[in-house]
Order: sequence, then C-alpha cells, then structure tokens
Amino acid sequence: MSVFYRKFERHAHGEGLKGHTTHYCPGCGHGLAHKYMGEAIEELGIQDRTIAISPVGCSVFLYYYFDVGNTQAAHGRAPAVAIGHKTANPNSIVISYQGDGDLASIGLAEIIQAAQMGIPISVIFINNAIYAMTGGQLAPTTLPGMKTTTTPKGRPKFLGDPIRMAEIIAQLDGPVYVERVALYDNKQRNRAKKAITKAIRLQVENKGFSFVEVLSECPTHLKMSTEEAQEWVKNEMTKVYPLGVIKDVEGEPWWHLNSPNYDPQRVVDLIGATEETPPRYSKGFPEHLDPEDIPIKFAGAGGDGAQTAAMLLTRAAINEGFDATHIPSYGPESRGGTSYADVHIAREEVLSPAAPNPKILVAFNAPSLNKFGPMVQPGGVIIYDSSVIAEPPQLDESIRVYGVPFAEIAKDLGALMVKNIVALGALQEATDIFPPETFQEALRQALHEKCELIPINEEAFSWGRKTFQSLYEQTF
Repeated sequence: MSVFYRKFERHAHGEGLKGHTTHYCPGCGHGLAHKYMGEAIEELGIQDRTIAISPVGCSVFLYYYFDVGNTQAAHGRAPAVAIGHKTANPNSIVISYQGDGDLASIGLAEIIQAAQMGIPISVIFINNAIYAMTGGQLAPTTLPGMKTTTTPKGRPKFLGDPIRMAEIIAQLDGPVYVERVALYDNKQRNRAKKAITKAIRLQVENKGFSFVEVLSECPTHLKMSTEEAQEWVKNEMTKVYPLGVIKDVEGEPWWHLNSPNYDPQRVVDLIGATEETPPRYSKGFPEHLDPEDIPIKFAGAGGDGAQTAAMLLTRAAINEGFDATHIPSYGPESRGGTSYADVHIAREEVLSPAAPNPKILVAFNAPSLNKFGPMVQPGGVIIYDSSVIAEPPQLDESIRVYGVPFAEIAKDLGALMVKNIVALGALQEATDIFPPETFQEALRQALHEKCELIPINEEAFSWGRKTFQSLYEQTF
C-alpha cells in the first residue's frame, strides 16, 4: 500500500486533477522532501508504525498526503509532541517535519532539549530562509542582505546573523547523525534522499536522534523562477549553510522502553479506586445557579487551602454524577499574594476548565478578593474570609457578597488549617450547590487514610454552615 493517499481530499474533495496535487507552490522543495520521506518509509517497511508530526507553516498539511499516523502540533512544539508519541508507543517511528520559522524560532527550546535527550526520533528540517506561509517575513535563517517583507532593504547586521541549526544540534551529546543537504540538482537530490532514509533507518535500529537539514527553494518569496531559485540556493545559501555530514556517530541500539500499560483495572488499582458507586444525595443538577455549567474560583495565599477546597468540591460533583474539573494556578509567593483554583461543574461536559468569570468566588485574603471580585458574573456569589478582610471592594450590585470569619472559626476549633473546610460549609449554605451530605461524603473519601482528621473537618464544615446561617437569614 502506498504511503501517499491516492487522492488528496483537501483539494476539490479529491475530485479531478486537484485531488492529485499538493498545496505547495511550483518549484517548492517540500514536494521533493515529501517524496524522499515517503520512499524511505516504504523501503524500510514501517508504514504501519510511522507517526508524522506536522506543525504550523508550509508543512502544516502534511497529513493530507501521508497515509501514516499523523499529529499536527502547535507552532514550534513538534519535538515535544514527537517525544510524547515515542514514549507512549516506543515501537513507533516518529518523524518531526518542520520548517525554519517553526523549528529555529518559536520552537528553538523544544528542538534543543529533544536533541539533547537523544531519544530515537527523526527530524527533517526544511530551511528555505523565509517565513513562507505567513507572507515572506524575516526568518532566523534569512541570509545577510536578503530582502523580505519585514526587511525590504535586506537583512541588516543589527538583526543578527543567520542561525545554523545543523551545527548547533551537532554540538549536543544526544544526536547520533546530523547532515545538511540540498535539492538544486540530481546529485544533491540523491544525497538528500539517502540522508532522509538514513535518519529514519537509525531510528528503526533504535540508535538515537537524527537531524537532516534540507536547503529548499521558495521561488514564490524569492520572486524567481524555479531554475533561478535553484541557482540561488546553490550559489548563495550554501555559502552560509555548507552541505555535508556534520555528525555521524556509530551508536549502539539502546532504546528499549517498555510500552505503557493501558489496562483500566491497573489504573484503578494504582489510585486505590473502587467500582462501587458513591451515594448520591442531590436531586439533580444545581440549575438555580446555572442551567448547564457552573464556574467557581477559590483564591487565597499559599497555605490557605484553596486548592484542597477546590479538589473537594470537584470530587463532590463527580460523586453526584456530574462532569467536573479542577485546575490549580500557583502564585510565586509561598505566603501572601494570591494563588487560585478554577472549578467547573457541568450537567453533561465541561468544555473549558478555566473560570475567568466565575459564578462563585471564595476568597481567603484581600489581594484575591480585590483581583477576582470584579471578574465575578453579574448575579454571582462571593464568600470571603472576614477574619482578614475588613471591607470588600465596591462590586456590581447584583453580586451577593458574604463575609464569614473562616480563620477565626478554625482558630477557635484549634486547627487553623481547616479554615478552607469552614469556607466549604459557608459555600454550601450560601448557594445550596449540593446537600451537606455530598460534601461530608467527599471529606470522608479524601481522609480515608487519615481517619483521625475526619471529626475536626466535619465539625469545621458544620460551623461554616451554622455561622453563615446566624449571619445571613436569606441564602441564594
């Protein structure tokens, strides 16, 4: 079976001549590089094992042409995605196919770290000295004096010299093979094919990281004919980017990583989960807060317990059969300042886990209330620790704002660390998001290995509820 699809569905739905042509401009080097990559995959007999990574740039539509596993990565992130594939499926053959703007600019950190790790992946780097797909801007590989849309008078010295990626990669310990090739005549094309084949074969042999830089024509942005562009690569690019093998180490096969175990039961055993359905106390989704999805934010200083409170609420929602997510965001301060956790509780599915505009905010300190209070949705609820916040800021009049002394109650109970559980009690009473039993069940589950802490936490939750009831007659 051919590595290339018989028809390219992107063009005219695969009908007619367009269904057999690529999106590349006439004379572009990507077509030849694709051809050599496809031939290597066929010759090595690895089509069913191959995963091609295409990032942003002219190579973005590689997956329209190759009948192999395909992943499209974010701009510059192809090496990181490649490592993920290789470690998740060690027997796969992973090829990261990238352009110069992608690999040598925004993805510079990723390619350096991936190369230094030395994990057997193959990188094909297309260097045409220009940001071709986005309009012909200056690239890290643009030649001195070369005109681009952002350097119409030519690349000046103060913008730096071109970056030689093959030489940089070859200096690292991880790679076993680095070569720079070109496409401007048949001799160079044969060398390019051999280099691409070798880079992939070394991965098949589990010997290490390989990197092939391909000097490629871009007649469109050079404003030249195909023949003129080939001469330009030959006479100008090779002065800055000399061709040849830069590193070739006779390495021994070393990649023998065990495949991950995807047995669901093993995961259940590892996390100590049970197949028993937890008891449910809620009569349905708390649609009095929102019909489909409730965003909630817990915010405070490090040590306030905002993250733990968020996880407990998330667990409570899952126990009730709803989809729920928790995303932590830690501030730089170990104490003071603010860190926060976003929680979403959805009737069916959480579509975005972030909560930039929460329906409910629980604030443990003044910086958190000042920062996130104005972001609460109109008609939302704010519960703050009145032990440390004297006066809340001026907020939308439709927002219900409640002060409850979390820290003071916890201190009276002899355990300041449970102020976050006091806050959960106040949250339950203020919003009736779930019945009290739902929270208590989540607490007992979380503390099943520290049973001695259950009574003080249950008492803190109860006092949060009772204090709210004594301070405010009307709840949500």
